Amino acid sequence: MEIDKSVEFFGTGRRKTAVARVRLSRGTGKVFVNGKSATDYCRDTEFSRIALAPICVAEMEGMLNVGIRVEGGGVIGQAGAISHAISRALVAMQPEVRLGLKRAMMLRRDPRMKERKKPGQPGARKRFQFSKR
Repeated sequence: MEIDKSVEFFGTGRRKTAVARVRLSRGTGKVFVNGKSATDYCRDTEFSRIALAPICVAEMEGMLNVGIRVEGGGVIGQAGAISHAISRALVAMQPEVRLGLKRAMMLRRDPRMKERKKPGQPGARKRFQFSKR
């Protein structure tokens, strides 16, 4: 199925407190994150490997232009959010890649979050020192 270059597909992904919005279109493989090229935004190769993994799983390297807006969280949280958003947009673009992405566990939102601090103690799990006598 051939898709027109002017048609865009959108996806939203989340991980911890990071939220990413992705816009996919047919193109030459340009990737922009928050208005910067992907190499400028992510100095770490691990970040780009995690973030762009769904494109590799779908075997569409160099065929898509990707525009990404990401906010909140840290480096790994943002990479996970981008990966989730790209996966959702790829499924909207080509439903036949869904099975491969699902097997690679890229369509499921990672529910792990930071545990909240409880009242009457210094942290989420830490307790004040207990004195028996």
